[in-house]
Amino acid sequence: MRENNQIFALDIGTRSIVGIILEKAEQAFVVKKVVMKEHKQRAMLDGQIHDVTAVAHIIGEVKKELEEEFGPLTKACVAAAGRSLKTEEASATVSIKGRKLEKDDIIHLELMAIQKAEQQIKNKFDDVNAEYFCVGYSVLYYYLDGQKIGSLIDQIGNEASVDIIATFLPRIVIDSLATALKRCNLDIEALTLEPIAAIHVLIPPSMRRLNVALVDIGAGTSDIAITDQSTIVNYGMVPVAGDEITEAISDQFLLDFPMAEEVKIQLTDQDTVTIKDILGFEQTMERAEIIQSISPAIDHLATKITEEIFRLNGLKSPKAVMLIGGGSLTPGLDERVAEKLNLPKNRVAIRGIDAIQNFPLEGVEVTGPEMITPIGIAVYAKQNPLQFKTVYVNEIPVRMFEVKKLTVGDCLIQAGVKLSQLYGKPGLAKIITVNGKAMTISGSFGSPPLLLKNGQACSLDDYVNDGDIISAEKGNDGKSVELALKDLLNDFRKNITFNGDHYEILPTAKVNGQTVTEDYIIKDRDIIEWRELNRVQDLLSQLHLVPEPFILKINDQETTIPQKSDKVLKNGKEVPLNTPFADKDVIEFIQAAPPTVEELAFLLNWQLETSLPITFNGKDVLLKKKITVIKRDGIELEKTSRIYNKDSLIVEHITYKPFIFQDVFRFADFELPSNPNGDYLILKNGEQATFIEELEPGDQLEIKWLAKHSNE
Repeated sequence: MRENNQIFALDIGTRSIVGIILEKAEQAFVVKKVVMKEHKQRAMLDGQIHDVTAVAHIIGEVKKELEEEFGPLTKACVAAAGRSLKTEEASATVSIKGRKLEKDDIIHLELMAIQKAEQQIKNKFDDVNAEYFCVGYSVLYYYLDGQKIGSLIDQIGNEASVDIIATFLPRIVIDSLATALKRCNLDIEALTLEPIAAIHVLIPPSMRRLNVALVDIGAGTSDIAITDQSTIVNYGMVPVAGDEITEAISDQFLLDFPMAEEVKIQLTDQDTVTIKDILGFEQTMERAEIIQSISPAIDHLATKITEEIFRLNGLKSPKAVMLIGGGSLTPGLDERVAEKLNLPKNRVAIRGIDAIQNFPLEGVEVTGPEMITPIGIAVYAKQNPLQFKTVYVNEIPVRMFEVKKLTVGDCLIQAGVKLSQLYGKPGLAKIITVNGKAMTISGSFGSPPLLLKNGQACSLDDYVNDGDIISAEKGNDGKSVELALKDLLNDFRKNITFNGDHYEILPTAKVNGQTVTEDYIIKDRDIIEWRELNRVQDLLSQLHLVPEPFILKINDQETTIPQKSDKVLKNGKEVPLNTPFADKDVIEFIQAAPPTVEELAFLLNWQLETSLPITFNGKDVLLKKKITVIKRDGIELEKTSRIYNKDSLIVEHITYKPFIFQDVFRFADFELPSNPNGDYLILKNGEQATFIEELEPGDQLEIKWLAKHSNE
């Protein structure tokens, strides 16, 4: 028989089962023995036992080997795998018109979303009668009238919404664990969740106020748990882990799976690895070369893990990440996780059992990250096992696992109470017709439900204890509301600024064809008509302004020039004419000035002229010639000529011809000598040339007069 201070724990994983005997010694735990046996067939899938007989057989082998040294074992501490948790996103929306949101309203909204997430999971897995326990949830976004908002507290609007991500534990997982142990003559001594167990030994309560992600990377899955605000806020799983790296090594080097697994293990502490493939060829390779060849698989694993961390953590990076499990030893994985989470490298760490406080390492053969979860199960399941609590909701007993502090809201959800039906119904509405469309004026909102815990008023987030009695009574219905016409029109009054002047835009209304005052009390079935200026084009029409596009006919083809068309700005930003405007908007109407020929050419990417820099008789000269001619009514326009809307232009693009020497005389001052008799030389770059010589940029041109010979 084992002594009372010894603990037997089982870590039932996808590939293997680990049995561990821990001994409590004063203020610490000591590992006495660890036994690991691999499954002989695929008996586990996603953390759930699919072949109870096969799993029980391996449990029996582990138990038998431990019993040879420690005597009969009759009870075991076990954990539900984090990969058995079901995570789902859901949304909920409530109408809030006419009231300010309070804390209980927001909790009620979040719990509605959790109920919807649970139903989505049941529909997804086609087990509508299955029992699920919500073990945590996080709010992704709040919305007010369709717009994201940081907090809904004290907000006023028409509609409030929330997106949440919730995690559920299927009851069948617990039942299958118990059945497998029973076949080995074992009872569940204590039960926990693997992520909770690992966090408990690795992240003490004093550290849980920090936003930290713990990732347990096993063979087939990577389990994730998130801490924040002194508690565990969420759990999740991705179906990729160490086996993906092993398979990449196998595919890359033609190795069977066991050999590839051995190569992966050697990569953690050896600089060179000798590989013998299935064809019998043997080679010794550098560690870095192997890692480089499987880099895509490592990157894929890091990507999947970080994407799930983002999702579980409200789409933001945690402060730090701890990696445990055998798969965490994948070379370079920690650095890639840090990079993808935009964290410094020293904020992502692989943690072994040396990181566990008050845990001596004497006699422990394996101290790596793969031992964190088995030790966590042994320690935490014994100290803080999951417990059932029975709470009575409207006199009906409800049994729940206490994976976190249970609240009144949790109890209502588990009891199947439809939270959306607890609020009183709104008062009778009035149906009116406004400008030909039916409109409903809702009555006042019903009151929130009356919640009592043990006869005392309570809130949805109040904690509960075993045996508490909760009652939930539907709130009172609302009443019909009196509404004056001015109350309806006030929403449509607008004060705007137009081109620097202030305007009040007021709708005019008639009720049942008659003009009435703004104090008229609206009755059911009233027909109300009004005309409201609510778009920019309506406002411009009232002010007799018509924005026109700038259109030219160029060579008989119409062309619109947007840059020179009239513009309308709303709050400094150009908008189309059908854009709605709102109260306090600033609207400007800008008529663009007619462009010059030069400006138009720039807008249409026309080159009006070409130029060539040269030197003539020692002076810099810039030769120019037109290559585009623009005419209006047959008259050639200058660069500074204005172009007006709806002008008809003829544009001629002249074929480019090179500049020649004689073009210089149109741009350079050239004086004949006082006595021009005699010969002269035409020089280009010091070489004799002619007046029709083609020129290049930078050419040096010169005309030299020669003295007349004395014998002439």
